[in-house]
Order: sequence, then C-alpha cells, then structure tokens
Amino acid sequence: MIAYLDSSIILRIVLGQPNAFKQWRAVERGVASALVEVECLRTLDRLRLAEGLDDQEIAARREAIFRLVEAMEIVEPTRTVLARASQPLPTSLGTLDAIHLATALLWKDRSGVDLVMATHDEALAVAAQATGLHVAGL
Repeated sequence: MIAYLDSSIILRIVLGQPNAFKQWRAVERGVASALVEVECLRTLDRLRLAEGLDDQEIAARREAIFRLVEAMEIVEPTRTVLARASQPLPTSLGTLDAIHLATALLWKDRSGVDLVMATHDEALAVAAQATGLHVAGL
C-alpha cells in the first residue's frame, strides 16, 4: 500500500498507544508533508513537559520519529500546496489538516498513483473521503 501518513499515525506507532494503525506493515511506501516532523516533535515536547518523560525516553522517541521520517517521501509545503489548502473544501477542516489533504491530493495528481490517506483524525478522514481518497486508520 502507498499511504499518506499524517502525524496521528506516526505518533501512535512511536508512543506505543492503543489502536495504532493496524495496516502499518502493509505500507510499502509512505508519503507525508514536512509538517509531520514538526507536529510529532512538538507533541513529544508537550508530553515531556506535561507528563515528565525522562531524557532517555524522549531521546528514543525522537530518534524513532527521525528514522520514520527518513524512510518516507517528504513533500515540502510549497506555494502550490498552500494555495490548494486555502481553497474551499467539501467539509470543515483546520489549517494543518487542509495542508495535509492538499499535499496528498497534489502528490496523487502529480504521480498518477493512488494512495490511501492514513489518519486517526476524523475530520481529515471525512475530508479525504469527500475528495475521493481511500481512508484507513479510523
């Protein structure tokens, strides 16, 4: 499977949370926005402060995020992506999720390859379905 992976997918894997993406091993090729690294590392920093995670645990989880991101095809948030994200969408969606959706749609259009939107975020999943993408992760 070729999947667009948002930060909710990566974080549940890295944090060992329940209900992690069941099809993780089926992902042959992962695509993501460069935003994923920022979102994941910011979440780890918030967890460090809020839950008092120790340095070893934070270091291990940061490394895991870096390794996963290195293994994916990362798409930069170009003006084209941002312009597409700013256009009206068929459902209500926040800014970062709109950028993720625009990135996935533009990647699909340019590559001509089908991909699955892998997310645990319900609003992003609904918007992705409304634009014709297959969704997994809910």
